[in-house]
Amino acid sequence: MLYQTSWTRLNIAIASLSLAVGLSVGGPSGASAEPVHGIAMQGEPALPSDFDHLPYVNPDAPQGGRMRYGVYGTFDNLNPVSVKGLLTTARGIWADPEFGSLVFEPLLQRSADEPFTLYGLLAESVETDPDRTFVEFTLNPQARFSDGEPVTVDDVLFTCEMLRDHGRPFYGAWLKKVEKIEKVGERTVRFTFNEQADRELPLLLGLLPVLPKHAFDPKTIDETTLKPVIGSGPYVISEVEPGQRIVYKKNPDYWGKDLPIKRGIDNYDEIQIDYYRDINAQFEAFKKGLFYVYLEGNPRHWQTAYDFPAVTNGDVVKEAFETGIPANTRAFVFNTRRPIFQDVHVRSALSLLFDFEWANKNLYYGAYKRISSFFENSELSSVGQPASEKEKALLGNYASQIEPDVMDGTYRAPVSDGSGTDRKLLRAAMSELQDAGYSFANGRMAGPDGKPLSFEIMAQTDDEERLALAYSRTLSRLGIDATVRLVDDAQYQARKQEFDYDMILFTYTASLSPGAEQVNRWGSSAKDAVGSFNYAGVADPAVDAMIEKIVTTRTRDEFVAAVRAYDRLLISGHYVVPLFYLPEKWLARRNFIEHPEATPVTGYYLPSFWMDPSHQ
Repeated sequence: MLYQTSWTRLNIAIASLSLAVGLSVGGPSGASAEPVHGIAMQGEPALPSDFDHLPYVNPDAPQGGRMRYGVYGTFDNLNPVSVKGLLTTARGIWADPEFGSLVFEPLLQRSADEPFTLYGLLAESVETDPDRTFVEFTLNPQARFSDGEPVTVDDVLFTCEMLRDHGRPFYGAWLKKVEKIEKVGERTVRFTFNEQADRELPLLLGLLPVLPKHAFDPKTIDETTLKPVIGSGPYVISEVEPGQRIVYKKNPDYWGKDLPIKRGIDNYDEIQIDYYRDINAQFEAFKKGLFYVYLEGNPRHWQTAYDFPAVTNGDVVKEAFETGIPANTRAFVFNTRRPIFQDVHVRSALSLLFDFEWANKNLYYGAYKRISSFFENSELSSVGQPASEKEKALLGNYASQIEPDVMDGTYRAPVSDGSGTDRKLLRAAMSELQDAGYSFANGRMAGPDGKPLSFEIMAQTDDEERLALAYSRTLSRLGIDATVRLVDDAQYQARKQEFDYDMILFTYTASLSPGAEQVNRWGSSAKDAVGSFNYAGVADPAVDAMIEKIVTTRTRDEFVAAVRAYDRLLISGHYVVPLFYLPEKWLARRNFIEHPEATPVTGYYLPSFWMDPSHQ
């Protein structure tokens, strides 16, 4: 069954709001600063101040039961701040992309049904001026940590200090744009911005977690820990088996259970997350009923693996969900820190040699669509759109870095004959390599220094290995030696964090409101920052300049122009080999796990699911 998102019903209204001149906070553009219930990046929040619940939840969802999830990987850390535990922090503790924030909470809660809108959570109101020179958050007087202590302004001040000095890189990037943080009332904290600030900053600060000052030691805050931590969220940590499972138990005294932003969410009494080191073992566990929801992203697996009895008799339900966000960008990523990938002609040539048509047919049952843009399948994509005068003005002299077909909108990712040996694309790649000084002799491609063109593709899963081997076979047609190395999860995470690889596969998540997170992915300041997502090692003033434009634009038209210009720069830089995306999101669930009829723009929203009371 295909579920449509509630975005389909709201897109006209939101699109109209997005065209409003300037950015506003719960009121008309240009209005005087005053405390309001929500804040939107463009336009106004879609929900009024007296909203009863989010449009994609069941406010009367049954409560109770123990939900069991199964995930691939491992964990050895419960500290959401520690950089050392960045890649091995237990799932669900804070800002988990699937399970939400079970233990720690932000000042404001993001709506999954709007491009970028936040509503009050720990903070009952937010206030900023039309020029976004400051933001004030007034805490909800009922907000409490799980040990009963109130959430105070001092906790917010402590959190900001810890995140700035010891936290993960993107927190420091946000907070360095703040000139001053001060307590301006019993429950109000004010952030005054410096000249580095942009118009997204009030929203980013609203997403900060709040740590209890009384429960964290500043001397050890940057260390990993397996001691259960204290937060303000709906769950507390009740069981920990490092690398195997973590169990969260609902706090019966959770302070926010009756808030409109929380109605119909966090419906289980307990949530258990089991870890599996092997994907095959993970799926076998799901088949046996050891956990209840399987998030599927492999078309081959989706088509062939669900023939077990529980599917046949209806105990397991397969579902497809429509989304309204740009496609995530799945790609082979060049590590341009490596000398072999520093020439754009080499990267361009290697990009021509991925045979999507062959892979899609032979590996994925034709389920995928090809990616050409970093914002594929949305109005933010530059593909098919000639650069507007507004884009050209934003780019200025940087426009010379953009390839002509990318600038005029005719660029598309290459299309092959599906043979894996398309001579047309092989010739085009050879031409690019010759431009970089490479030559083909004795069955090998060699550079100007006589060294062979060879590199390693690091894979994490069997499916990644299978895809990388298919790519490697095509590369070998031009005498390029690409070896594929499958490594275990611990080694993979360590090498990825230290940028110790030639090429990896990675998926860049997308949204309708890209912003400051792009610095952490493509910005110069993130190139050598431990824990950043700049896996390609990009350090380009043009890219930095367009990110700056994205986060400082005031109107939706300017924003779209800035993102498209940015897209053109990334495409022309050939930092990745763009692969493919799924037009839907898939999951399989046990039939006693249920969900609302409406789903948000992001597709399924697991925190709104519940368990059939008859199964509890």
